[in-house]
Amino acid sequence: VNISILIVAVVIFLLVIHHNFLSLSDFLRRELSDPSPLGLQPIDFIPAAPQRLTDEGSDKEISVVIAASDERLGGAIAAMNSIYQHTRSNVVFHIVTLNDTVDHLRMWLRSTPLKNMRYRILDFDPRVLEGKVQVDPQKADTFKPLTFARFYLPNLVPHAEKVIYVDDDVIVQDDIVELYNTPLKPGHAAAFSDDCDSTSSKVAVRGAGNQYNYIGFLDYKKETIRKLAMKANTCSFNPGVFVANLTEWKLQNITKQLEKWMALNVVEELYSKTLAGSITTPPLLIVFYKQHSSIDPMWNVRHLGSSAGKRYSPQFVKAAKLLHWNGHFKPWGRTASYAEVWEKWYVPDPTGKFNLIRRHSEAYEAK
Repeated sequence: VNISILIVAVVIFLLVIHHNFLSLSDFLRRELSDPSPLGLQPIDFIPAAPQRLTDEGSDKEISVVIAASDERLGGAIAAMNSIYQHTRSNVVFHIVTLNDTVDHLRMWLRSTPLKNMRYRILDFDPRVLEGKVQVDPQKADTFKPLTFARFYLPNLVPHAEKVIYVDDDVIVQDDIVELYNTPLKPGHAAAFSDDCDSTSSKVAVRGAGNQYNYIGFLDYKKETIRKLAMKANTCSFNPGVFVANLTEWKLQNITKQLEKWMALNVVEELYSKTLAGSITTPPLLIVFYKQHSSIDPMWNVRHLGSSAGKRYSPQFVKAAKLLHWNGHFKPWGRTASYAEVWEKWYVPDPTGKFNLIRRHSEAYEAK
């Protein structure tokens, strides 16, 4: 009799635990489906890995974050295609965009061979930036809120320990897993490509001479900047491609630190006027001053968009692991350096909308 009572008690106990576990699972699912307080709302997600990945048993998920604005959507498409075609790893793209671009992006992805990619579409709410970015009413059209998406990586990919962020004007020519495996030193939340590395220092930034240092981005006449005791000749870094340790990012509250310097700039105008229009880089330079690791320079060969002339030899461009057309001349305008390389990975827009944007871009660059 005692044994029977004990067995019944154990069964009841296990049933209670099972019920509580199911309730907790339901709660967590509801929490994950709710809108983020920052307005970063998941819209679309394809969870199934392509067959070529499951056959090989590759289950390590590599998160890649990329922003996709409507007028540059073709760039993001080409960048993702180049990454997807060069890897056999389980890459998941987290595509950050604005609400009015979602339908265009979804159609582009679903109507082309890119439909086999794993991706998640996130709607970025520009109201997140209120009070943190000074917008000139007369130049409101030039304000690009998606450039700040990289500040909110833990909100974009809340369950990842590590992510890669790439700009939309890049082409990847090697397996992205190598960049993902970049070692980060203890205490470092991110790894960037330094502007004094051998590949970037050969090219002058238009309007800034050979400035690859902090004084090119920060106004050292301001007391707030001087109090930071950051050496003006310290090498800057390029935030268009980087690897982030999100565990460390959250521990150090990097997002809040970045927002603090954004808000201070609105009041005190702390950024240098040397590199006009660069309002994304300065807060990153401050927060990560001597507190970041380095990525292989070949994983961010940049300045291909600094002029229409070829800055690098064809042999060097072919050897580069990642090409970056930062600068005025974008490869979808066709007048940039090595635009033909970008063209190989571009997937035509099924709606034809981006083709019109390209023609307007070409006409503008030709003037």
